Amino acid sequence: MFDLAPVSLWMEDYSGLKLLFDQWRAEGITDLLAFLREDPTRLQLCSQSYKVLRVNQYTLDLFKAPDQQTLQSRLHEVFRGDMLDSILVELLALWRGDQGFETRSVNYALDGRRLDVQVRARVVPGYEDSWSRVLVSLEDVTAEVQGLEQLQRSEQYARDLFEHSPVSLWVEDFSAVKRLLDEVRARGITDFRTFLKVHPEFVTRCMREIRVIDVNRQTLEMFCAKSKPELLHNLSRVFRGEMYDSFAEQLQDLWDGKLVQQREVVNYALNGETLHIHLELSIMVSQAQNWDLVLLSLVDITARKKAEAYLEYLGKHDVLTQLRNRAFYMEELNRLSRKGPWPLAMVAIDMNGLKAVNDEHGHAAGDAMLRRLGEVLAKAVDDPSCVARIGGDEFMVLLPATDERGAIAMQERILSLLEMNNQFYPGHTIHLAMGHACGQEGASMEAVGHRADQAMYADKARFYRERETDRRLGSSGS
Repeated sequence: MFDLAPVSLWMEDYSGLKLLFDQWRAEGITDLLAFLREDPTRLQLCSQSYKVLRVNQYTLDLFKAPDQQTLQSRLHEVFRGDMLDSILVELLALWRGDQGFETRSVNYALDGRRLDVQVRARVVPGYEDSWSRVLVSLEDVTAEVQGLEQLQRSEQYARDLFEHSPVSLWVEDFSAVKRLLDEVRARGITDFRTFLKVHPEFVTRCMREIRVIDVNRQTLEMFCAKSKPELLHNLSRVFRGEMYDSFAEQLQDLWDGKLVQQREVVNYALNGETLHIHLELSIMVSQAQNWDLVLLSLVDITARKKAEAYLEYLGKHDVLTQLRNRAFYMEELNRLSRKGPWPLAMVAIDMNGLKAVNDEHGHAAGDAMLRRLGEVLAKAVDDPSCVARIGGDEFMVLLPATDERGAIAMQERILSLLEMNNQFYPGHTIHLAMGHACGQEGASMEAVGHRADQAMYADKARFYRERETDRRLGSSGS
């Protein structure tokens, strides 16, 4: 039966090990583990004290040995390397007085293959005093160990992908949200959008029921959190404000069966910074019945949003004066021409003497004056009126629902603020030519603008006549 057993069997003599233990006990050794770790050669001494008496055929096949003599002569190739680490378990068991032990170890076949083995040993009854007969069985668990190691590597690989992803990843549990939605359905509700409008508190309740399972490192960096607990304990500071409406739309999509979603949302870092986020949500197919495993990826698009806002700003504003530009002015004029409100007043403005300043002092000095005028006009004109720079030193003010008296009041306000500006800034004094015109519904806004221009040019002419600078009007007027 020993030879025919379908498992590797070894009959061994451990009497040398027992004598070694007895010697150490006589020397006063009580802590075997500390004693062995103190000197690694003692562990090798224990290993060398084993004697193999007999092995079965299964053992010879497992270790690729032609016969027992060959196996015994090459045991140093079988028991080496990692095996010394696992032998500690059996040594400690025998030191405690156990008559058997079980452990996992590493052996090597004679062809060099590594063998992971489950070791079970028992002192044969009748030999408890000498340990001269110990039956050892080895079960080849190499495939199991390799499979477990492969699984662990796969799990570690997945964990590393999650932790070191360059985008923010969240693993969340939406199962409570699903139960709430199912309860609403069970009440016969079919128009979920109207339900949310009538019961806005339902959105807040669903938000509170979401359980965050895990987040990765990029998430902590994005939201300025020092640790996962710090972030998870402050989620109310992250998801607030505009997030309510975004989450309401997310709930609507879930109600409609959209288990994969993407949208742009606004979140907040723990330092208060606003974050524009591109969010993608995916409920795992395997969890579609209960929603207890939901993966969200968040990409910070704040820089892109700022760039888009700046480009939009440039499309409607003059960079030098920060006022609206000609494109916006034309668009706004067309809108007011169609919709009013009436009457619509227009004030045409031109800076006197800018060309002379540019010629004598350089364009930097002229640009500084234009920036100053931009400050004055921005303070003078409030919504819904608008002021725009439509040319080099030409400006236009649109005053909806304003008559001639209101237009005159606007000119007086501009001149009053300009006087204070000229007092504040030493150097070049800004002088303006202004003219206004009003139009009723149905009037040609082009004609109204032309009348305002003509009034402005008349004012400019008066300025130069009063200064007796008809010559300068021809050489430096704009």
